[in-house]
Amino acid sequence: MNDKVAVIGAGMMGSAIIKSLINSGYKGQITAVDIQTQKLKEIEKTGIKTCSNNIKAAKDADIIFIIVKPGDVEKVLKETRQETKGKIIVSVAATVPLAFLRKHAPDAKIVRIMPNLCVMVQAAYTAYCCESNITTEEKQKIQTLLNMMGICDEIDEKYMDAITAISGSGPGYISIIIEALTYAGLKVGLPRNIALKSAAQTILGTAKLVIDLNEDPAKIKDMTTTPGGTTIEAIYQIEQSQIRPAMIRAIEEATKKSAEIREKLSLT
Repeated sequence: MNDKVAVIGAGMMGSAIIKSLINSGYKGQITAVDIQTQKLKEIEKTGIKTCSNNIKAAKDADIIFIIVKPGDVEKVLKETRQETKGKIIVSVAATVPLAFLRKHAPDAKIVRIMPNLCVMVQAAYTAYCCESNITTEEKQKIQTLLNMMGICDEIDEKYMDAITAISGSGPGYISIIIEALTYAGLKVGLPRNIALKSAAQTILGTAKLVIDLNEDPAKIKDMTTTPGGTTIEAIYQIEQSQIRPAMIRAIEEATKKSAEIREKLSLT
């Protein structure tokens, strides 16, 4: 695959996606686009082509990633409307629905995705949904790009608010857990670097047990728990904290917030 890719919006997520594609060996031309020249200077150090003109970048590209704030999506789509005809637009703008994207880029082929910050290390979970005019071959191209950033699944768009809440914002929640484990390690006497590394690697390793071995989390918990042992004592204390309902409430509220943002910005 060597399609020309333009990434409009070279902020944190845009830069992360570009670097992820580079690190995964993408062979096609990648152009980073941003109105802030300072961001482009940093990206230029990687040897990537840069541009400050959205129209020119869209004209020269086969696939256009739009990674701007939800409130700026309409402006970008209108500006590049002629140049995106028949091309694939990949919107990374949270809360912005396919209907809104189609309304302002009716002649483009549109995909909506929700990655997370783990794209920086090619370990993102990315959910995506497509317009009906996306062909099987085009969908395969999108899957190839997204798999370079981690793993991906096609979902019904109605689940996007929930995905935004769980995995889009997820690194923030997991960071709290890693931080808590680290402080716990400090409290029982571990050196800070060992406490942090052991906490982070344990989260990573457990996730790999679930994904790579297709293990159920409950089974993993049982596999580490022995009668009268340390794990069951710790689990007892954790369950007293009501962590499960706290996480469920958090995801419910984040899901609602995603919908509220869309309504507030009139993204329909």
